Amino acid sequence: MTTDALPTGAPTGLFIGGSWLTSAAHLEVINPASLTALAQVGDASVDEGLSAVSAAHDAFGAWAATPARQRSEVLRRAFEIMTAEVEDCARLIVLENGKAWRDALGEATYAAEFFRWFAEEAVRVEGGFRPSPAGDKTIITTYQPMGVAYMITPWNFPAAMATRKLAPALAAGCTAVLKPAAETPLTALWVAGVLQRAGVPDGVVNVVTTSQAGAVSSAILADDRVATLSFTGSTFVGKLLLEQTAQRVLPSSMELGGNAPFLVLEGADVSAAVEGAMIAKMRNGGAACTAANRFYVHESVVEDFTAALTAALRGLKIGPGIDRNNDLGAMVSVVERDKIVSLLDAARDEGATPQEVAEAPATGAFIAPHVVSGVEHGSTLTRNEIFGPIVPIVSITSDDEAIAMANDTEYGLISYVYAGDKGRGISVARRLQSGMVAIDRGLASDPAAPFGGMKESGLGREGGFAGIHEFLEPQYLAVDL
Repeated sequence: MTTDALPTGAPTGLFIGGSWLTSAAHLEVINPASLTALAQVGDASVDEGLSAVSAAHDAFGAWAATPARQRSEVLRRAFEIMTAEVEDCARLIVLENGKAWRDALGEATYAAEFFRWFAEEAVRVEGGFRPSPAGDKTIITTYQPMGVAYMITPWNFPAAMATRKLAPALAAGCTAVLKPAAETPLTALWVAGVLQRAGVPDGVVNVVTTSQAGAVSSAILADDRVATLSFTGSTFVGKLLLEQTAQRVLPSSMELGGNAPFLVLEGADVSAAVEGAMIAKMRNGGAACTAANRFYVHESVVEDFTAALTAALRGLKIGPGIDRNNDLGAMVSVVERDKIVSLLDAARDEGATPQEVAEAPATGAFIAPHVVSGVEHGSTLTRNEIFGPIVPIVSITSDDEAIAMANDTEYGLISYVYAGDKGRGISVARRLQSGMVAIDRGLASDPAAPFGGMKESGLGREGGFAGIHEFLEPQYLAVDL
């Protein structure tokens, strides 16, 4: 297999109604490590997007009526197929996204787990049965699948974001139209192929890849056959989508932007904090909504932490992710790389000092890690989601100051706390305006846990016991027994 070769049989057509279709237009997929073309995939028109809605709508009744155990078994088979072919999935992620092999393999494994978790949850949706306080009736609570779910996923986790939405929707009895990011469509199409092989009936899952995201999404969201929206992406785009869904009072779950603070407090174990920072910041090359974005480090340990983290970053090997020896791959595109460069330029203009701590290849969408000292809270790097391997460090003097700075943002997805002992860490975590907090660890995501944020970081939760309920409507039955 050549360096840029796709796994055998990787699909490239639109997936509508159980068929792989060739569209009139095509979308070119670029390998960001080499800036060469990988493949052409279908470029769906508005009409093709609506055809996917029709297919999902037609399939909904039968799928909703399918016993939960059968839906569960389909998802379990999808987990087994994906696990057996995890390296094919990782290869696609590397080639179209650019990330390092280790990160891609980790994502593919994590993505498969959503099929296993929601295979188990499909048969465990609980209802309620109780007498009313007045004694005049029995209150029965049950749950019904919403219907056709429209799903929009980003480029940074092309497998995990797809399975984190598809798995609970299918478990709930919904059907789906998935629109992946134009930069990384191949992985989503491959996941659809896995579900087809696992026995998902025709029309239950549909995937439309398109360069006309705005027009296609607007048409789909205006269609009264669509029952809910699940979106992962920027807060800016999420707000635009919410304006559209408000016109139909359409239920929407949103996993939006992040600006994660990483707190290293007085008395913290510096070595452990550096180890956690390397995961929280550098997983996926920093291109994660959960990535540690701004580092608030107590003045008593800031020099030691900065020196140790700089040394750790200096040891990273940067290059194409397809080379399994590399630790850091490319950004998803030159455009994304240049956004990060512009943030570094702004930091210099504000008086901060970025230090490049490794050497990146000259060709491709690569950027070297930078540690930025002399950063002031409220500056460009602490106000913007960096989405790259840049570490801005702010010196703080107390727990209260760190907490106040951490909360001083419109975002509230995840925070990281290193405090020296678990009790103090939990105490600090409870004061953080954040949907998730990782205490003495650099990774919190788990299919069994509720993933989501406070404030402008989103609405609803994905994963955990809550994830399936984003695709279910509660129904109350009043019965005189």
